[in-house]
Amino acid sequence: MPVIRLNHLRIYAHHGCWPEEEIIGGDYTVDVAIDFDFTEAALQDDLSKTIDYVRVNGIVQHEMKIRAKLIEHVAHRIVMSLRKEFPASEKIWVRLTKMNAPMQGQVESVSVEMEG
Repeated sequence: MPVIRLNHLRIYAHHGCWPEEEIIGGDYTVDVAIDFDFTEAALQDDLSKTIDYVRVNGIVQHEMKIRAKLIEHVAHRIVMSLRKEFPASEKIWVRLTKMNAPMQGQVESVSVEMEG
């Protein structure tokens, strides 16, 4: 199955359980993969026959602006919004990564992955 991917969308958002995270915010990355047969679009060079990755980006940006305590919740919203916008897609996969999560010890990032 052909796949459309958006890799490492960099977003500044205010998710987290700590009050400081709501105020200060932090850096996130989002990766998206959408299984979709875009053969017809490729043959005809026709954007209307594929999934417009600009629209995908807009959905991710919109959902990331809505504050949540858990990145699991945000990832779920992204998957559900993409599924609603692109019902013909076979599978939608999202990885949401929180850079420099506030915790003891040094960790580069924490991530959640969801499929829908």
